[in-house]
Formats: sequence, C-alpha cells, structure tokens
Amino acid sequence: MITTLILSLVLMAAMFGMIWAAVALIQKKRFYSSAPKDIQDAIIERSERFRGARLIGYAIAFLCLAVFPAVFIFAGWDGVRQGYNFWMFFGRYIAILYLLKAFDIIFLDWFLLTKSHFYQHYAPETEGCEGYHQFGFNKKQHIIHIIIFPFIALIAAGICTLFI
Repeated sequence: MITTLILSLVLMAAMFGMIWAAVALIQKKRFYSSAPKDIQDAIIERSERFRGARLIGYAIAFLCLAVFPAVFIFAGWDGVRQGYNFWMFFGRYIAILYLLKAFDIIFLDWFLLTKSHFYQHYAPETEGCEGYHQFGFNKKQHIIHIIIFPFIALIAAGICTLFI
C-alpha cells in the first residue's frame, strides 16, 4: 500500500511538473486548451522568458510525461515481484488512478485555478477572467475519467497477471 501511495504522489508531482513547464517556461497558447474558454481567449502568445526557456520547458514536460508509463510499469513489476493476484493489481491501479483524479480536482482545478493566482502570475492578462471562479467547468471530462478508470485498471491488471 505504501508503494501505491508513493507511486500516486510521483504521478501527482509529474502532472504538476507538466503544467508548470507549460505555463511558466513554454508559454504557448495551445497549452491552455483545458482552461475555461474566457481564459483561453485572453491568453496572448509570448516570447521566451529567457534564452532556452522553451527548450527547458519541453524537456521538463517530456520527462514528466515519461513518468506516467514508468509508474504503471513499475507498479506492475513490483506487483509481480510480490506475487499479486488479479484483484491486488486491480486495487493498486484503481487506487493510483483515483488518487490522481482527486489531486486533479482538488489541487489543480480548485486550488491552482480558483484560489492561488498561479496562472495569473504567468499570464497577467487573464486577471479578472470569470473562468477563475468556475470550479467544475470541466466536470464532464472528470466524470468520463471516473467512469473509464475501472476499465483501465482491469486491463492493466489483466496484462500484469500474464507475467505471474
């Protein structure tokens, strides 16, 4: 269980790292596609914060993105090593996915978007946008994820049991 929690925390850090790299270093309008519409409209294209900022940002984002499959592979390898059965794998993967979703909703959507002024620090032109007060603007996407996560966990558990 401790390994599962640690892996979840690693994914949470990777998800935040991708967002930070995109917002603070890459600073391209296309990376705001999941933000509320008025925030997307207010964003302006920027030049690099400093020479090489985008390159560093893309490198960080790529590394953070690579963490996702690495965590899932490690979770499976560790489970095989410890003799997990199908339901233990399923429990591990469902816990990782739902903890990540809780982090997404509570930290990224509620705190980071509506309370912290994180985005306004890097994109001051968005200050005052109504989207910063629309917690739950992407609830349809969250509901879809919550519904498909058990199926993803089932598939991952099935794949892992092939290696037992």
